[in-house]
Amino acid sequence: MLLGYTLPRTPLGLAAITPPPPWHYSSDIVGIEYWADPSLTAALLPPGLSVDPETNGHSALLFLDWQFTAQNEELLDPSRFQYREAFVLIDAMRRDTPVSFCPFIYVDNDAALARGWAQGFPKRLGSIFQTRSFAAPSAAAAPVARGSRFAGSLSTHGVRLAEAIVTLQQPEPDIRKIFSRPTVNLRYFPRLEAQEQHRPAVNELVLSLTDDLKIVDLWTGDGEIRMPAVAGEELSMLAPVRMGRGFRCSMSYSVTDLKILERFDQPSAF
Repeated sequence: MLLGYTLPRTPLGLAAITPPPPWHYSSDIVGIEYWADPSLTAALLPPGLSVDPETNGHSALLFLDWQFTAQNEELLDPSRFQYREAFVLIDAMRRDTPVSFCPFIYVDNDAALARGWAQGFPKRLGSIFQTRSFAAPSAAAAPVARGSRFAGSLSTHGVRLAEAIVTLQQPEPDIRKIFSRPTVNLRYFPRLEAQEQHRPAVNELVLSLTDDLKIVDLWTGDGEIRMPAVAGEELSMLAPVRMGRGFRCSMSYSVTDLKILERFDQPSAF
């Protein structure tokens, strides 16, 4: 018998890229809300989602420094299960429910890549960094306090795709002012058989489920974003036309499930 939640499947199942759920996550986040060209955010929405007419073009760029564990103290293997991530969320509607959709996301770890594809996040490999905060006072400590500045950067294939700077101004006790929408993803896996390449093996809209979500030490302030045009990439289509709030916080949650909202049987284009 071959074992393993993901490939490769082996007699012991130890070589699988990532262990089975439940998955537990903790992170520090540096992010900025902003508005992109609404015609371009609309063009990225899959079937089943529509434009939110009240916040059309509203988006967020986030940088996250993650620590992960499943059930076997994977956090004690940081080379495999720590990772960094950057992604964009855009506002949308699922029928009458405001949601977020993730059109672009990058990680620096293959286990995170595999988990993301299982969840419907369109993850790619990238090089992601962000300013960290430390308890011991120092010019390099970046305390979570008024006036502190935090930066994030994203590169892939040796070119810079995005960078951001947040200057903290005040704590924000109401996390709903930043985190108020569930995330809906598109799980999409194509076929290679010539006659079936327009009929993906999996094509479904899913709701990302997070158990025991905690968001703490949320601060907001001013934000700056740069998304240069890069050959062979399309993230810059979501460059800001208007800035919103920058923010910094810590977050934790667990993943044990997702909810399928809709399955699409019609052929797809590529």
